[in-house]
Amino acid sequence: MHDDVSGADLHPRPQLVRPAWCSLDGAWDFAHDDADEGRSSGWAAALPASRAITVPFPPESEASGIGDSGYHPVVWYRRTLTTADLDAAGRSAASPRVLLHFGAVDYRATVWLDGALLGSHEGGHTPFAFDVTEHVTSGGSWSLVVRAEDDPLDVGQPRGKQDWLPEPHVIWYERTTGIWQPVWLEAVPAIAVRTLHWTTDLATATVRLEVALDSVPAEGTSCRVALGHDGVPLAEGSVVVTRDRFTVVLPVAEQANGQGYERLLWTPDSPVLLDATVEVAGPAGTDTVTSYLGLRSTAVERGRFLLNDRPVYLRSVLEQGYWEESHLAAPSADALRAEVQLIRDLGFNAVRIHQKFEDPRFLYWTDRLGVLVWAEAPGAYESSPTAITRTVREWLEVLDRDRSHPSIVTWVPLNESWGVQHIASTASLQSYARGITELTRAIDPTRPVISNDGWEHVDSDLLTVHDYEWRPDVVRERYGTADAFERELDGVGPAGRRIRLSGPTDGVPVVLSEFGGIRWSPSGSGDADWGYSTATTADDFRERLSGLLAAVHASRVLAGFCYTQLTDTLQEANGLLTADRRPKLPIEQLRAIITGEGA
Repeated sequence: MHDDVSGADLHPRPQLVRPAWCSLDGAWDFAHDDADEGRSSGWAAALPASRAITVPFPPESEASGIGDSGYHPVVWYRRTLTTADLDAAGRSAASPRVLLHFGAVDYRATVWLDGALLGSHEGGHTPFAFDVTEHVTSGGSWSLVVRAEDDPLDVGQPRGKQDWLPEPHVIWYERTTGIWQPVWLEAVPAIAVRTLHWTTDLATATVRLEVALDSVPAEGTSCRVALGHDGVPLAEGSVVVTRDRFTVVLPVAEQANGQGYERLLWTPDSPVLLDATVEVAGPAGTDTVTSYLGLRSTAVERGRFLLNDRPVYLRSVLEQGYWEESHLAAPSADALRAEVQLIRDLGFNAVRIHQKFEDPRFLYWTDRLGVLVWAEAPGAYESSPTAITRTVREWLEVLDRDRSHPSIVTWVPLNESWGVQHIASTASLQSYARGITELTRAIDPTRPVISNDGWEHVDSDLLTVHDYEWRPDVVRERYGTADAFERELDGVGPAGRRIRLSGPTDGVPVVLSEFGGIRWSPSGSGDADWGYSTATTADDFRERLSGLLAAVHASRVLAGFCYTQLTDTLQEANGLLTADRRPKLPIEQLRAIITGEGA
């Protein structure tokens, strides 16, 4: 699975792959439903006059073929499924069941097949699936209909950078409604693997696999797991399966043969991935899936971030994951690989995905190309039980989806007090931030958690600061020594808020997790651009960027940084690259500045 595949060949769920699957992306029928009359008017059975849309691009985007960014709270989609689709998905006597998968639909989806309700899902960034087997047993084609509801004025939805105003303003962008990640079919046996979760323990040189099946297995069912690297077997084990959830533990050190256990560890400089095969076999049939994992550990200690028990200085960049032509959806599968490669080429070893749960194919490339990931939740904009419930539900779903990716090294459930605006003076909001942090640790105790990135931390494993000061001498003074930062920590932070409300500070790493934001547009588009500070020429941009990065690199306090931001995004012209991914300075110059190796 780790040969040099193109993005277009990549499965939409790269860590749980069956050999056959059928993409349903492409042309669908589409209709706005501004009056919300579709359900009562029978649109689930017969969509009225419609337009063509290209899935999975949101209808607000030009790539969709619609390009209408106005307020449209309800939209409908329709596509015909055929027996050819089922055959491409691998339906056979051995795999008779057919699953319909959606990568993400923003925000609330209801799905029908030939007028029969399959079910609903709430949450704009997380996957869901339906078993459609009983609906495709006869006939040669079937009508698949999706209704998506996305109220642009509902600020209690986890919406991230999606604007609630008619036009993008300041740091908020055009909305993404409806289907925006892949839709696909796959055929499975009568009993099938639903999820895989990999955990590695370097101290004991073991791999732990948690398997969830989609039904209770019959007596006589077993599971075999095999690990390898570059064609060399590393470990194999089998267990008898009596429940729909079980665990397999494999030792890997003794089986490493001549490869050497240390050389199998995953790092940004050596992103080794182990291939895995999981086979569940029994009276109900055999399900064989392929997966992968990385051997690595993360920790924080003595003011440093540790990877595999060794300190790593974080050189990170803020990634909005937004494209002008396709919004939150990548313009192509290959664009996801190119984005990760650009991050590497610029000299960053980490990326902070900002206010978005990114496409799993992006995470595959961060796993494979070696980029550490800070995974962050899209925020809501109100403090209410509804907003909290929605945020926690989606957060739990993404933990379930993503916690096996070795590149993810930090969880960030809240950012800049979005959705908890008055956390400094409200005990219930502090309880919420502390609670979602502890809940994250309970589900995944292997990674550090940041309770509220930027300021007003309540119980974070890293102290992160957002500071858009543009003068290098001021940055150098604030973060130059431990004494200087202690004064800032004890007072009001650079954004006018306290950095810490509660929680430990001794030994907790400090990361400048947002800074920079230098506005400069090579095209000279001028007043329409926005940034935290402004450069006037390429030389001015180079001087400002070099000064800020030199001040950060000189700090004896910081365990790393995250520069804002990778690309220009709509009205924001504060990227290192333009919106179409062209570097504003030669890449070798940017890399030298970012890595601290000189301009």
